[in-house]
Amino acid sequence: MGKEKEHINIVVIGHVDAGKSTTTGHLIYKCGGLDKRKLAAIEKEAEQLGKSSFKYAFVMDSLKAERERGITIDISLWKFEGQKFSFTIIDAPGHRDFIKNMITGTSQADAAILVIDSTLGGFEAGIAEQGQTREHALLAFTLGIKQVIVAVNKMDDKTVNYNKARFDEITAEMTRILTGIGYKPEMFRFVPISGWAGDNMTEKSPNMPWYNGPYLLEALDSLHHQSAHSTSHFVFHSRMSTRSTVSVQFQSAVSNPAQ
Repeated sequence: MGKEKEHINIVVIGHVDAGKSTTTGHLIYKCGGLDKRKLAAIEKEAEQLGKSSFKYAFVMDSLKAERERGITIDISLWKFEGQKFSFTIIDAPGHRDFIKNMITGTSQADAAILVIDSTLGGFEAGIAEQGQTREHALLAFTLGIKQVIVAVNKMDDKTVNYNKARFDEITAEMTRILTGIGYKPEMFRFVPISGWAGDNMTEKSPNMPWYNGPYLLEALDSLHHQSAHSTSHFVFHSRMSTRSTVSVQFQSAVSNPAQ
């Protein structure tokens, strides 16, 4: 019997419509956390709702209201395996109306994937005053998240077309934002991806030969196994992958982000 892998809780955060649920659902599928029959059933339901492009998002967004509105409302948890770690991934809402649910999810995490919409206008909306990119990053820092993977998503979009210059523009601006919040450069790294097409998710993408860093799963496996929180406990209710409402206990506390 092999040695049990160390476990890391990952929260997926970012501006509404950045592609968080699509990225998370596709990653889970690629890592074997969802079989083809289940995905086919989800895809059929997405098509019936006229939302075929939401098939991976529907892996995470199972509430009727979420599927009809096309947004995440509640936090959702799934487990999957990397080469080094086992992960619980927490998909958090991006819409500002559900910020309390985002805080609940982030308070359980050891690290974060901050999903960025790279599309022309999409990135700018996320970092604008009414956007959620800055707020989510600040909340993650305040809640003690000291490891962040910035997933620059939608690189396949026609306004981006896997362009290195756009990726460099976003990384420069996000570096300025994250360091302004208090993150040190060694606390975050950038990965260009397409959550929908699967680029740089679990293997190197041929569409971005200019990128020499890790793909998303590699970046997750390169995280340090350290809890962001102390030994107090927080009990919350959430929908697990079984889709029943259960009480899950995690170690949690707001730690000093300056430590």
